[in-house]
Amino acid sequence: MSSAIRHIHYKPELGELSVWFGPEGRRYKYFEVPQEVFDAFSAAPSRGRFFNAEIRGRYPSTLVDPSEKRVRRWQAIRSA
Repeated sequence: MSSAIRHIHYKPELGELSVWFGPEGRRYKYFEVPQEVFDAFSAAPSRGRFFNAEIRGRYPSTLVDPSEKRVRRWQAIRSA
C-alpha cells in the first residue's frame, strides 16, 4: 500500500475515481477514468507509481472541498 495514497474509490457508472492522499486525507476526483484503468490501479504493486504514470495529468480532476461531505450529510439529516 502506498503511503502517499490512502484510499481509492470508483463509481463505474460515472467513470469517477476518488483518491485520498497523504496523512491529511486530501481527496481529488478524476473523471472519465475507464474501468480497466481503475482495475489496474487497484491491483498495482505501487499505487503511487501507477498513479503518477497512468492517471496524474491524463484525466480531468478537481480537489474536493472537505466540507462537501459535511454539507451532504447535513442535507440528508434535514430531509429525513
